[in-house]
Amino acid sequence: MRELGTLLDVLDAAEGGRTAVVLPEADVSVTYADLRRRVRGMAGALHAAGVRRGDRVAITLPNGLDAIVAFLAAAAAGTAAPLNPGYKFEEFCFYLADTRAKMAIVSSVESAESSEARRAAEQADIPVVTPEISDDGGFPEPGPHDIALVLHTSGSTGRPKRVPLRQSNLAASIRTIAETYALSPDDVSLCLMPLFHVHGLMASTMATLLTGGTVVVPARFNALTFWRTVRDYGVTWYSGVPTMHQLILTRKRSGDEKLRFIRSCSAALAPGLMRRMEEYFAAPVLEAYGMTEASHQMASNPLPPAARKAGSVGPGTGVRISIRDEQGGELPSGKAGEICIDGPGVICEYENNPEATAKSYFGEWFRTGDQGILDGEGYLHLTGRIKELIIRAGENIAPREIDEVLLAHPAVAEAVCFGVPHATWGEEVEAAVVLRQDVPAGEADLIGFCRVRLADFKCPKKIHLVASIPRTATGKIQRLNVAAALGALSP
Repeated sequence: MRELGTLLDVLDAAEGGRTAVVLPEADVSVTYADLRRRVRGMAGALHAAGVRRGDRVAITLPNGLDAIVAFLAAAAAGTAAPLNPGYKFEEFCFYLADTRAKMAIVSSVESAESSEARRAAEQADIPVVTPEISDDGGFPEPGPHDIALVLHTSGSTGRPKRVPLRQSNLAASIRTIAETYALSPDDVSLCLMPLFHVHGLMASTMATLLTGGTVVVPARFNALTFWRTVRDYGVTWYSGVPTMHQLILTRKRSGDEKLRFIRSCSAALAPGLMRRMEEYFAAPVLEAYGMTEASHQMASNPLPPAARKAGSVGPGTGVRISIRDEQGGELPSGKAGEICIDGPGVICEYENNPEATAKSYFGEWFRTGDQGILDGEGYLHLTGRIKELIIRAGENIAPREIDEVLLAHPAVAEAVCFGVPHATWGEEVEAAVVLRQDVPAGEADLIGFCRVRLADFKCPKKIHLVASIPRTATGKIQRLNVAAALGALSP
């Protein structure tokens, strides 16, 4: 695999005539040579417009070639700051101000989303350009220590923190992902995740381009066309969140399509769902663990013939993992504590937030805020967010354990448990459940199911039957937000 110091090196990974990106709706293919030309042309145009190293270029584009080109060009000329195209006007105003955007790239196609982004940028007196800009002039190429990408954390409480990711951080993550899954020029990735987040950018897209493969980029995820896209473009793997996997499981496949593996990340994958997926896809399902502050991947179950463990996110990949107690002391295998990491993809600080930075490290170890256990073979098992642990009458309850029990019920499609205030016990356990349409069940049935399988103090005392569970744009469930949405927590 070629040396990788900055994101621009990704563009030189393959011969110019090979296909780099496919847009399935338009049946358009773009070669590596054309991709290089587009990226360098846009980077030159941004530089000519005044963008310099470290200047933030906000990007508000739907998934597609323009989003990939804009990300790489902005990271080359300045610093890319991708934003969710689904934001509302007030959200765009906040993120444009918080990132101190010097320029905004907004789609030239008129839509409600592009209109909101354009209006917010114009109100902030930020120049707006479209993805079609290009300039033959050059630009100073970035170095490994330059900030390539700035994103915000998606914490469940408090003001979002800015995460500055250097060229070297992203390069390390891209290489790790490519090596973990033995990606090669023969691989075709189906990018289902949004390209304003590290999951879609690093795993689905950049790791594939580094190894000379092809990225198929639909404008949006559509379970109805999934298998046709896999068949028509020879897709060999995809990465997604459990919600996507569940929707794909409802679609009929011919049996001729063959995936090399499926990757699941950004939300917990229930062991039962993993088993159904492997039976249906006839391919290994590899759960991974990632976060923005680590430039995405931190751990993953390995490819066969190595063991993959349901309920585990595998051993560390590209990072060292340590389980620590509240004082920062290292815990032995089998003991639950905070997951801490160290590696070249991990940030060294939050941007302009010394208080958050100080709270986020035990020396050189970054504190993820997640609780987990390392087993005797070095595989990591997540037990929940530390702030989301339920403490009932002094007993610590890991919400994910209850999720998995509920998900084992044949009537349950989705489940998330959370704690609510209780005058006597401190907190009480409740859950939100989405039922399958073809299997009837009620709240009493589900509570009874839990009582057989869980100690009484862990059993949900109330189960909310809901049509859907609120998630972030990248598929994450934030338990405290679910509780608030259901009125379980006081404002």
